Amino acid sequence: MRTDQGHYNRGHRKRLRKKFTTAGIEALHEYEALELLLTYVMPRQDVKPQAKALLERFGSLKGVLDAESDDLQTVPGIGARSAILFKLLKEIASLYLKQKATEKRQVSCTTELLDFCRTKLGGKKDEEFCVIYLDAQNRIIEFETVQKGIVNQAVVYPRQVLESALRKKASAIILAHNHPSGHIRPSDADIRLTKTIMETAKVLDILVHDHIIIGENRFFSFREEGLMT
Repeated sequence: MRTDQGHYNRGHRKRLRKKFTTAGIEALHEYEALELLLTYVMPRQDVKPQAKALLERFGSLKGVLDAESDDLQTVPGIGARSAILFKLLKEIASLYLKQKATEKRQVSCTTELLDFCRTKLGGKKDEEFCVIYLDAQNRIIEFETVQKGIVNQAVVYPRQVLESALRKKASAIILAHNHPSGHIRPSDADIRLTKTIMETAKVLDILVHDHIIIGENRFFSFREEGLMT
């Protein structure tokens, strides 16, 4: 019986890998993608039950990758190694998108930059405020998280942002933060903060290209909505 199960596992995993390598991730159901991932940390057991349990618990593949390690380990059969794999996967994706955005010759609000911001900030339970520092050719110098806080209570000081921009010799910046609630409309505080940073930055000859708010699968651009004047 054990031999038959082992033979099934090997054959099933081989079929999953072939399906992925020949047709790509879109050919896999979400539970199959999770199943394939789990085979690399659970090499000798059927991991379909764990994959389906993860989706039932967190709702989607994105929900699994956004989940905290402790929460992941509440799912039967998911241990520390599996939780680390999922967190590592998300962080590698974030690093890849950051480097892809950095490779662009010029950046203002490119698709790559938005993808990076979504990956970095989407799904966070707490609000985070980040700044992308750009040189005179609008190339990314650095992406920095300048403030973390509880939901709706991140406190950002314009002086902190602009002192950092001066230290990095940035000619321009892009502001970005998330709304854990999923709503992307800026609050009055968001608008006031943006205007304060813009006015102070102008005195220092630093441009503020945009302020991007990341919500649940959506984003809000101050520039696109005419709020950068």
